[in-house]
Amino acid sequence: MRLTILGGGGFRVPLVYRALLDDPTVSDVVLYDTDPRRLRVITAVLAAMPGGPPVRATTDLDDALRGARFVFSAIRVGGTAGRVSDERVPLAEGVLGQETVGAGGVLYGLRTLPVATAVAERVKAVAPDAWVINFTNPAGMVTEAMSRVLGPRVIGICDSPVGLVRRAARAAGADPDGPGFGYDYVGLNHLGWLRKLTVDGTDLLPGLLADPAALGTFEEGRLFGPEWLGALGSLPNEYLHYYYFRRESLAAVRAADATRGEFLDRQQGAFFVAADEQPGRAQELWERTRREREETYMADSRAASGGWERDPHDLDGGGYDRVALALMRAIARDERTTLILNVPGGGAVPFLDPEAVVEVPCEVGAFGARPLPVAAPDEHQAGLMLELKAVERAAIEAAATGSRRAALRALALHPLVDSPAVAARILAAALPDDGRR
Repeated sequence: MRLTILGGGGFRVPLVYRALLDDPTVSDVVLYDTDPRRLRVITAVLAAMPGGPPVRATTDLDDALRGARFVFSAIRVGGTAGRVSDERVPLAEGVLGQETVGAGGVLYGLRTLPVATAVAERVKAVAPDAWVINFTNPAGMVTEAMSRVLGPRVIGICDSPVGLVRRAARAAGADPDGPGFGYDYVGLNHLGWLRKLTVDGTDLLPGLLADPAALGTFEEGRLFGPEWLGALGSLPNEYLHYYYFRRESLAAVRAADATRGEFLDRQQGAFFVAADEQPGRAQELWERTRREREETYMADSRAASGGWERDPHDLDGGGYDRVALALMRAIARDERTTLILNVPGGGAVPFLDPEAVVEVPCEVGAFGARPLPVAAPDEHQAGLMLELKAVERAAIEAAATGSRRAALRALALHPLVDSPAVAARILAAALPDDGRR
């Protein structure tokens, strides 16, 4: 069974390949990227990982897709330099710039959606029976745009929800892999809430939320603090820190020496240059760079919540790859499992239409992914989900039609953008007006 990785020169690709070592599910891997140097470097990193399937690299998209049973889409349109712009342009207007949240996330989506849609069209033409597992951010809106071409054969993934569930379970004294374990989670990508944590039907979440010591043992507990979590009555996805603590988050980002995008642009740029010059050390250089990347993940939010170091078990990577491989194996082998995924809700969230992509627990098997019933979101959760879905839909419209009015709507309707005038200036700076309306 062939696995094709779009964005195969991406920094996280070795994590996926490492998870394939000594696993017979995948017969061969094809890496696709538009950057030959990145492909060379990542191929050298993979070559130092014995036991995995054979690897071939190509810069031809149709060549990469032919014969693929699964396609992992992990593209970054505009590279890390594009991310730097997405962050800096909003910050100059006094609003948050972040890869997937706020104005920065909208700008990234506007740049990425046309390419992701074009990729979906080539998959449909060249590999119509392939399953596409979308890593590309902003994952919710990208998956929804691709689903308009591929239907249920594209499934979006994110490692944040599964990480939250597992960390909260351990803090509550439960085994997330044990019998009788369950949970309730609902939201959109990077905008979700864990609302139940059960063992044999007993909900452990209220006790966890009432225990400051236990909350202090894991990342989301420290990030949001016991007072707010107790008042909220649920455990939010880590990215909701940008919404709940917007003033503190913005201050931390502006006070930092560099944005996250600037840090990664320098770090990864240096890695690819060094590894290309020293291919024999490519894996060593990659591992050192990966560790530093994990240690500094969401550093601005941690600074805004008092400053603390990440737990050692969260530094090993293996989030996206574990979810993607679990999804792929469940479909390929028809091994039924439950995963939190980004899929059209099909009515699982009653105030959104069935085609709206949501992030909910799904049953997975040879048929793909089916959303499971979830408790209705409360008024607060529903309000934020509706606001963000309107943003996503406006961005998808803008990308599909070239409408600047839709792009302006996408920016101005975002709850982290405080003025349509600010949104208009951000749009003008990031995407100069070409006369289209």
